[in-house]
Amino acid sequence: MEKNFTSFFEIVQQRYSVRSFSNQPVEDEKIRQCLQAAHLAPSACNAQPWKFIVVNDPTLKNQLADATSKHIVPMNHFTKQAPVHIVVILEKPNVTSAIGSVIQNKPYTLIDIGIATSHLCLQATALGLGTCIIGWFNEKKVRKLLNIPMLSRPVLIVAMGYPDKPDIPAKHRKPFEDIYNYNRY
Repeated sequence: MEKNFTSFFEIVQQRYSVRSFSNQPVEDEKIRQCLQAAHLAPSACNAQPWKFIVVNDPTLKNQLADATSKHIVPMNHFTKQAPVHIVVILEKPNVTSAIGSVIQNKPYTLIDIGIATSHLCLQATALGLGTCIIGWFNEKKVRKLLNIPMLSRPVLIVAMGYPDKPDIPAKHRKPFEDIYNYNRY
């Protein structure tokens, strides 16, 4: 069910990492809206170094979920519940962004991927969907399952679906005053 938010801040407050999904399928139109939000994300030198693979085939989705949960440290077992996984692929950046990353010693492409993924997840929240961003997975297995070429790299997986529980858990954050300064460190 789509939610009616009055502000961007309200969407940010409502977004959390969902680890319990209902079995309700996610509508293609909602997936496309989330992808459109990611598509509009800013990136260094407009590189847009991303591609998204939507995995909603039940068999393939379960194989992908296994790649997130069968590790040295088993975790992320909830991913099998999510009806959709969106694999975030890091593509080769444009020359300007690549040179800037080297000169500035900053991973612009990874920053860009984070921004685009955040856009995707916030749009999902606005549409009444839940998401959980996963960075811990068997990259080799994911690459093989999805036929990802060697010059591209799967860097995140977003589990997506309708939250099973309507209540938003309390957020545990550092005290707000501890995260910023004005004018100097």
